[in-house]
Amino acid sequence: MIRASCSAALLAIALCIVPCTARATLEADPHVLYQQMKAAYAKAQANGWDYFDQLSYLSTIFNAGRAYSLQRPDDPAYGELATLTVQIGAALHYDPLTNHDAATWYVREASVWVMNHVNDPDLVQSAQTLLERVDAEDGDHPVALARFADEDADALAQQFPHEVQADVLPLEADWRGWELTHDPAWRSKALARAAQPAFPIANLPDSYAGAFVDAARAAIANVPGYTADDRANAAIAVERLRRLGKLEIIAHLSVMPHDVYMTTLAPADEYFGPLRMSVLGIENEMKRVNFMLDYRYGNRESGAALEVARSVDDMHRVYPRDRDMAKLLYACIRMLGRMSTPAVEEEARHLRGVLTVEYQDSPQAQALLGDALP
Repeated sequence: MIRASCSAALLAIALCIVPCTARATLEADPHVLYQQMKAAYAKAQANGWDYFDQLSYLSTIFNAGRAYSLQRPDDPAYGELATLTVQIGAALHYDPLTNHDAATWYVREASVWVMNHVNDPDLVQSAQTLLERVDAEDGDHPVALARFADEDADALAQQFPHEVQADVLPLEADWRGWELTHDPAWRSKALARAAQPAFPIANLPDSYAGAFVDAARAAIANVPGYTADDRANAAIAVERLRRLGKLEIIAHLSVMPHDVYMTTLAPADEYFGPLRMSVLGIENEMKRVNFMLDYRYGNRESGAALEVARSVDDMHRVYPRDRDMAKLLYACIRMLGRMSTPAVEEEARHLRGVLTVEYQDSPQAQALLGDALP
C-alpha cells in the first residue's frame, strides 16, 4: 500500500540527512530517530507491510519529524518528514482519538507545511483532511472528533481485514466517542459491534476493556439509560466472553524502543515556555497562582496562569510521555478553570483537548470526562 509512495521520499531524506549532535537538554537525537525510521521501513518491507508494520513505521515518522521540528527546523529533512507524515498518516487514516502517539501538534504542523509548500493537489487534500481532524481536538468539538474517529476506524478495518488490531479499532472509536461526548448513541454502537459474531471480543485493548465490559453488565442489569437493543447486544457480548473463560486483553501497540523514543522524563535542567520554566518551576508557580486565587485574586493572576499553561503545553510537545504529563495538564486545567478571561478560557479548552484526546486513558482524563459514566 505505501511502499511505492515511500521509497522515493525515503531516498530523498537519506540524501539530505547530515548527522549532528542534538541539544544536550533533549534526549532524542533526530538522526538516531531517523535511522529507526529507516529500520522500521526495512522491517515492514521484509514482512509484507501488515497493519502493525505500517503503524510502527508511522510512529517512527512522527518521532523523527518531531525531533527535527524541535531541533533542526531549517534542515531540508524537515520538509521531507512533513511530507511523509501526511502521505502515510492519510494512507493509514490517522485519527487523534484512536492514535496513541501524542503527536497531534506535529501532525498539524506537518499538514500546514504541506499545504503551504507542496504543489500536489492530492497531497494537499490529504493534508487538509488530517488538519480537519487534529483541529477538532483543539476546542469544543467532541461531536466532530467522535464522527471522524468512527469513519477512520471503519476505513482501517476494511483496509486491513482479519488483522485483529484493526478489527477492534471501530469499537474503540465508538467507545471513545461515548466517553468524549456522553452521547449514548456511541455507546450503543460500540455494544452492537461487540455483539457481531466476527468481532474479536477476546482481544479488547486493556486501556478500555474493563470500562466497556462494566457498561455491558450494567445494560444487562437494567441500569437506566440503556435501550432494549443495548441490553440484547450486551447480553450477546457478555455471553461470548463467558464462553471464552477469560478476557484475553491485548495492550496498546508499543512500536518504539524507549532508549531513544521521546518518552523520557523531562530533565530538571530543561526549560519550557516563553519564561523558560523548569518542571519544578512550573509546579511552584502553579502552587503560587492557586494560593493567590484562594485569596480571591481572580483574573489578576490570569497572565501568570497563562505562562504556566504555555510552559506545560511546550513540555508536552517535547516530552509527550513524561510520567507526570497528564497530572500537570489536569492541574493546569483546574487552575485555569478558576479564572474567566477569554484568553484563559481558550487555553483551558486547548489543554482539555490535549488531555482528553492524547492522554485519554489516564485517570486525569477520565476524571475530566466524568469517570462514573452510567
